[in-house]
Amino acid sequence: MALHFERDEYSARLNRLLAEMQEQKLDAVLLFAQESMYWLTGYDTFGYCFFQTLIVKADGSMTLLTRSADLRQARQTSIIENISIWVDRVNADPTLDLKNLLSDMDLLGARIGIEYDTHGMTGRVARLIDNQLSTFGQLIDASYLVGGLRLIKSPAEIAYARRAAELADDALDAALPLIKAGGDEADILAAMQGAVFSGGGDYPANEFIIGSGEDALLCRYKAGRRKLEANDQLTLEWAGASAHYHAAMMRTVVIGEPSLRHRELYKACLETIQAIEEVLRPGHTFGDVFDTHARILDERGLSRHRLNACGYSLGARFSPSWMEQQMFHVGNQQEILPDMTLFVHMIIMDSDSGTAMTLGHTYLTTEGAPEPLSRRGLDLIVC
Repeated sequence: MALHFERDEYSARLNRLLAEMQEQKLDAVLLFAQESMYWLTGYDTFGYCFFQTLIVKADGSMTLLTRSADLRQARQTSIIENISIWVDRVNADPTLDLKNLLSDMDLLGARIGIEYDTHGMTGRVARLIDNQLSTFGQLIDASYLVGGLRLIKSPAEIAYARRAAELADDALDAALPLIKAGGDEADILAAMQGAVFSGGGDYPANEFIIGSGEDALLCRYKAGRRKLEANDQLTLEWAGASAHYHAAMMRTVVIGEPSLRHRELYKACLETIQAIEEVLRPGHTFGDVFDTHARILDERGLSRHRLNACGYSLGARFSPSWMEQQMFHVGNQQEILPDMTLFVHMIIMDSDSGTAMTLGHTYLTTEGAPEPLSRRGLDLIVC
């Protein structure tokens, strides 16, 4: 069995979930987020692109409803013992199978929590579930139940996050010799992803971001490659991944002599991150982090060039995003607590001058100052 944690760890996670279910008076929860299933049981698959759910009852019993293609996947990678299969067929409605299964589990009339806000739940599936179960029991939106529990990482999880950060550093080390005039984005991207794989890491939950020239101002991956010029800029956002745990980094690398605008924006990024390190600790909130970011950049006249978020929680995640639910944005009252893995990024995109500047890496929170997980500093990289 391919488990990444000891059985005692899974038992502790289940007990935490059951305590929260009792607090919210839930008789059962239907988990649709793959990371929730992975965190609770070890179940590792991309089969969540089809209908599947893990039913957790208040007595601690668990049953997975999935397709035949994932039967062996669940047996091999998880602690789940009860697995039911819904059959692929024309006009199949697996929510009817779910309703019958819930009835067999004596949950008629129960108070049932459902993870609606996840990539494993399409709009069509949500409508089918509501149609089948609205008169079956009381449905409660439990989208953030497990996500909230996952914010605090165990020592074993932190070990994977540290390894992920090492792999992220290795990826940058592999890229730097290739970042030069005439260097090809394709070679850079291949070297970075190859370093993660050769180090025993995983596919990330979303694509690495790479863009040079005017595309250095983009914050998303896109198809197409170009070669670097003698005076250029290259924005990279990537993550190391170990057992699906992520540690992200972000840099804008300058090729040739940095412009005055590059240096000005870099100074703003660095000073902002240094200020955030003073509030990235217990006693503050995620909203405080964003407020610090907005205040400093706005004081420098950069409000039009910054984003409306400056980072987020990281952990074990599946495609299409390595971002956990909690983000650094205005008004977020989530407390910062020890043993969170948090990615702080500064992204300044000056479309007026065509200048990009980004800076960021992942931190482990402690009782005091946050610990950067990267072995690299935050110096401006010039190649």
